[in-house]
Amino acid sequence: MRLDIEAVSVTLGGRGVLDEVSLSVPSGGFTALVGPNGSGKSTLLRAVYRARRPDAGVVRIDGRDLWAMPAARAARDVGVLMQEQHTGFEFTVAESVALGRTAHLGMFDRFTRADQDAVAEALDRTGLSAFAGRRVGELSGGERQRVLLARALAGRPRLLVLDEPTNHLDIRHQLDILELVRDLGVTVLAALHGLDLAAAYADAVAVLRAGRLVAHGPPARVLTPAVIGEVYGVDASVHDDAGRIRFGLRPRCVCPDRRCHWSCRQRRDRSVADAR
Repeated sequence: MRLDIEAVSVTLGGRGVLDEVSLSVPSGGFTALVGPNGSGKSTLLRAVYRARRPDAGVVRIDGRDLWAMPAARAARDVGVLMQEQHTGFEFTVAESVALGRTAHLGMFDRFTRADQDAVAEALDRTGLSAFAGRRVGELSGGERQRVLLARALAGRPRLLVLDEPTNHLDIRHQLDILELVRDLGVTVLAALHGLDLAAAYADAVAVLRAGRLVAHGPPARVLTPAVIGEVYGVDASVHDDAGRIRFGLRPRCVCPDRRCHWSCRQRRDRSVADAR
């Protein structure tokens, strides 16, 4: 499913949060949204999964205006994993994942074999089949995050929207989640904090700052020292490590005649030692 965001603007409380943001994600592509806190990433995602209607602009999936579609149809096409999404600790894993089929059921419909198969497939794809009967509250944070992802997948969406899917996870579980997402074969738009994760897993990166799109394209072309420095206000270096992009980030020194940061002191001490 192709996603097109066309000149989307959003105002909240009289303040512009998004300013004519336009970008496209091709069918089956993985685009990462990056930018500092308050840059508009979550608001843009909300416009895509119909939690906040844009004040201007259009969101299209396969050429159709997403906000003109029936809500149930949009919910079947778009799967969501939000930052602050509750898992229902008293539910079993299977019961929680089954909630992902809600958009496919009418008010009085019962689960069919097709619904059961979709839940079983989502559990299998996320490695949770053996946990199906366990209570969600008994699981680790990484396992609960996989439950939420499985719930989104149970709806068999063609577009998956992820808001900080690796938030609060340790390194191993961050990698596990993104490996899984990348191999799903669906279109993905995900807000990520880690530049290294965005560069490693996304086909394209969209950089936001203060509600504006600063850059959009392949990670190696977009995540340059100049762009990172402008957007995050840090000193950055970018290295190619056997085909993988590595970043060196440090606070920007605003008073170079003083040892204002630990990293500045370290560099100066090394320079003095080398001179000797």
